[in-house]
Amino acid sequence: MAQARDAAAGDSRGRTRRTHTQAPAQEGDAAGAAGQAHAREVEQALRAAVGGEVEFSTTSRALVTMDASNYRRVPLGVVAPRDADDVAAVLAVCREQNVPVVARGAGTSIAGQATGTGVVLDFTRHMNRIERIDPAAGTAVVQPGVILDRLRDAAAPHGLTFGPDPSTHSRCTLGGMIGNNSCGSHSVAWGTTADNVRELDVLGHGGERMLLARGGEGVPARLREAARELVRQELTRLRTGFPELPRRISGYALDELLPEKGEDWARVFTGSEGTLGLLTRATVGLVPAPGARVLAVLGYADESAAAEAAAGLLPHGPLTVEGMANDLVSDAARTDLPRGGAWLFVEVGGEDEAHARARAGELCRAAAADGVTDHRLVVRPAAQRALWRIREDASGTATRMPGGSGGEGDSEAWPGWEDCAVPPARLGAYLRDFRALLRQHGLRGLPYGHFGDGCIHVRIDFDLLGDEGIRRFRTFSYELADLVVEHGGSLSGEHGDGQARAELLPKMYGQEMVGLFGRFKDLWDPAGGLNPGMLVRPARIDENLRFAPLPREPVEVEFGYPHDGGDFSAAVRRCVGVAKCRNTEAGSGVMCPSFRATGEEQHSTRGRARLLHEMLAGEVVTDGWQSKEVHEALDLCLSCKGCRSDCPVNVDMATYKAEFMHHHYQGRRRPMAHHSMGRLPQWLRLAAASRTAPLLNAAARVRPLAAIAKRLGGIAPERDIPPLAKEPFTRWWRKQRGRGGDGGGRQPGAGAGTEIGSGTGSGPGKTLVLWPDTFTNYLSPEAGSAAVRVLEDAGLRVTVPPKQVCCGLTYVSTGQLDLAREVMRRTLDHIEPALDAGLPVTVLEPPCAAALRTDVPELLGDDPRARRLAAAVRTFAQTLQEYAPDWEPPRIDRPVAGQTHCHQHAVIGDAADRRLRERAGLVGELSKGCCGLAGNFGFEKGHYEVSVACAEDQLLPAVREAGSGAELLADGYSCRTQLEQLEGRSSRHLAEVLAEGLGRRGTGSGRVGGR
Repeated sequence: MAQARDAAAGDSRGRTRRTHTQAPAQEGDAAGAAGQAHAREVEQALRAAVGGEVEFSTTSRALVTMDASNYRRVPLGVVAPRDADDVAAVLAVCREQNVPVVARGAGTSIAGQATGTGVVLDFTRHMNRIERIDPAAGTAVVQPGVILDRLRDAAAPHGLTFGPDPSTHSRCTLGGMIGNNSCGSHSVAWGTTADNVRELDVLGHGGERMLLARGGEGVPARLREAARELVRQELTRLRTGFPELPRRISGYALDELLPEKGEDWARVFTGSEGTLGLLTRATVGLVPAPGARVLAVLGYADESAAAEAAAGLLPHGPLTVEGMANDLVSDAARTDLPRGGAWLFVEVGGEDEAHARARAGELCRAAAADGVTDHRLVVRPAAQRALWRIREDASGTATRMPGGSGGEGDSEAWPGWEDCAVPPARLGAYLRDFRALLRQHGLRGLPYGHFGDGCIHVRIDFDLLGDEGIRRFRTFSYELADLVVEHGGSLSGEHGDGQARAELLPKMYGQEMVGLFGRFKDLWDPAGGLNPGMLVRPARIDENLRFAPLPREPVEVEFGYPHDGGDFSAAVRRCVGVAKCRNTEAGSGVMCPSFRATGEEQHSTRGRARLLHEMLAGEVVTDGWQSKEVHEALDLCLSCKGCRSDCPVNVDMATYKAEFMHHHYQGRRRPMAHHSMGRLPQWLRLAAASRTAPLLNAAARVRPLAAIAKRLGGIAPERDIPPLAKEPFTRWWRKQRGRGGDGGGRQPGAGAGTEIGSGTGSGPGKTLVLWPDTFTNYLSPEAGSAAVRVLEDAGLRVTVPPKQVCCGLTYVSTGQLDLAREVMRRTLDHIEPALDAGLPVTVLEPPCAAALRTDVPELLGDDPRARRLAAAVRTFAQTLQEYAPDWEPPRIDRPVAGQTHCHQHAVIGDAADRRLRERAGLVGELSKGCCGLAGNFGFEKGHYEVSVACAEDQLLPAVREAGSGAELLADGYSCRTQLEQLEGRSSRHLAEVLAEGLGRRGTGSGRVGGR
């Protein structure tokens, strides 16, 4: 092993950073000009021949330079074919022009096989139909761009499902699954994708149309006879050269062409990674779905104990046996798991719930004799989904581990050894040796995965930016390949070889078998035009690394990026490409509303991260912060912050957008919307000071005047200008205090509020600061006065800052970060007495609370007061939960509809709100997603259609379904405005609903006590 390490390290010298090698200027310029001319020629030929979109733009190319692997290749262009004839036309043009062709589905491949330097075919846009489901035969006919979950949804009414289910099931395509021979957590019951294909319609590189199935009748005679001859020559090698294990994915499955296996051409093609032909249609098998499922979560002392127990559970016929250790599970998630240091998630099916429970109970009793520390049976589907989410998000969460280099930020971990597989009975021993190898190299990783199949996923904290780290990556890879082979395993157990492992296939198969793979590839594709550099005659594992062109020194930025060591490049690198942001299933979360509205990759979180990556790399996107491509992609980002929580690696595109906009407009003229809405707090304060709100409201109702105002302010003409409050909340507050009352309908002296520093008040409870945010203060003061009434009824003493405070949100969202800092520092000056007094700060407007929690400390990292303020912030419901736990809210007893604000979902959470609503008898769930108004976004000219589409995704359907009798709740002013303007429905802040309830039950009856 040491000899292999030395050889690998020596072989890598001088070759790990080839991206930076350049030709002399004249030669390079000439080559570049020739390349551009060739690209134009290819583009013109494709446009003449293809009915689908042909895209050679900077944006289109930048979006597909990477998949979910460590690798990056810049393509010539992208084509979205409409049908098989388009695919054939692309092949014809590319053969003529000597250009490679690469098939791409959702771009979630982890070994690099969905990247390429030629023409990339995007099958997701048009070739995405389910053509037929045959319940009697148990089959479905699908096009390659069909998303797996859409097929499962279509099969479900027939009691059927497609068995393989990777964790990316909400966005991965059937074509990609067939290309990689994907598996998923249910493979112990239903096998790999190869086990579930029946017939495949394929186009060869030479244009041959073929139908691949058992027996080979639909295969062109030239190819069929040549392959049969190859098999006859190598019968012994094919019968003895493949390891026996359920997850052998590496290499071509040439043994499927053996006579005793029925010469199954569909199976041998599955897993060929687009190197043999292009799939245009597939007939796949469907399996009966269990009537009910029960999830048995088994706790074990440690990972080894769980791994060694997994194989013993297989005789009980489970649907899944998934494993993970406690180093992958957060403290919060661990509370939902049984006692232990590692867990097996074992799903059991049955005809009905009772049958499934009985089978699960039998399995748990058997497991009890094999080291189980504790167990839990999970029956409710919602509870099962919550636990499965921990496992499915692991491919993202495992890329970040606490404690980066130098103690700053999180450690970055990468794929590359994502899915080795060994015989299940050897898994425990393999994991011990694997952990020892990690320690030997000073590396860290978090193994998890398909323990029942002996397949382990892991992300490892390789340093893929420096030469020494890349040498270690290469050396470790050689040694781990030896270890996998020693345990009788496969280098790939799920995601394919691609570039990540193909160089190492001789260790698993020997040079002769790998040579046989090459001969087989040449039968199909003698010109080598299909996905070259993958699986056969591959590029080296340390070439084409996606990090190579990134700047080596941190770029100068405004935000602190505390979880990325202050490095904007590291923040952008967070996106590893698993594409959870492409999930469009209703109720799946907030991320990513603009992608859900447009369906375009550039409007997904991943697409925007890819463009930022290319902006930093400077090869495809060459204009840096001035890039029009990046600006265009970010323009439809709603800054909802949904990705900050919903993305498995917590990409925060709202912050990246603010950063980009700040640099993009430095020294340049800003859009009028940035002045009209970005500086909204200034204009509202002026209007209040001049007491012109009634006049302005009247003018806004005059159409010609409103049209002029909207045109001058960059406001969408379809929008109504919201009315200003006649009296701001702070003025109302001062009047009530001046009269000795509290504004809540009670008599003076009964717990009247005070301003900071003006006294202690007369109520018995905790003193708190009620934050008069811009929206509550000037646009919706009724929410503020209602909150005062409720908080004081709960026995709390309310204070209000004596001077204007602002979180800076509108300045941040428009990228006016210098102004944002000024506003924030002034606010800290005004709120400092409250911070010194240790007072909590109650914020009614969710985006303002989120900004105080995140934007303020991340922009003012040098001011400790910013962190103190962030720690003091509470939502309305959190305040009542923490400081008036014995208070009984009024019983409303009414169904609710509406939406949890996207910023609250992303930054704060709504657990306290849920509990408060439940105690008040407000029953039902609020919808997820984003309302689509998102502060200034939905008001800006050019955004109206997308804004409406976002509202129609989840919010408006939920409100319509709830009917007129439901209480519409929306704590965010933007959400309330969107509902009013699009649906004509009034909604209220939770504080308003509770205050109304107090009026019905009588003043003061809710106070049980304060503290």
